This record gives sequence, structure tokens and C-alpha cells, in this order.
Amino acid sequence: METYLNLMLIRFGLVAGGLVVLALLVFAVALALKRRGGLDEVRRYAAPVVRVGLRAAARRLEGRGNGAARSRREGGR
Repeated sequence: METYLNLMLIRFGLVAGGLVVLALLVFAVALALKRRGGLDEVRRYAAPVVRVGLRAAARRLEGRGNGAARSRREGGR
């Protein structure tokens, strides 16, 4: 049991470390783009992609039979 918990802790550490590295990388790219003046152009290209992704996620959540969302749409509580 102790070995399993150690492996789970190591896995959690690796995942958390990977997320931190990814966040730092995204921050560095955004900072470099801002300094060079390209951030506005990236935002212009990324905005439609983000909108489409959010719409797809909303449709997916509605399709799961979320009772609260259905109730709100129908005017119920």
C-alpha cells in the first residue's frame, strides 16, 4: 500500500510540475509577443477559435442531460 501511495504522489508531482512548466512557457510566449507588438494580432486570430471552442463545450454540456440547465432554459427553477 505504501508503494502505491508513493507512486501516486510521484505521479501527482510530475503532473503538477508539467502544468507549471506549461504555464511558464505560455507566459513567456505571451510576454515576448507583447514586447514585439504581436499580441493584438494573435488575439485577433485566437478570438474566433476560442468562441467556437466555448460553444462546442456548452453544447456538449447541454447534451449530457444537465437538469439544472434544462430547467433554466424552460423557465423553471
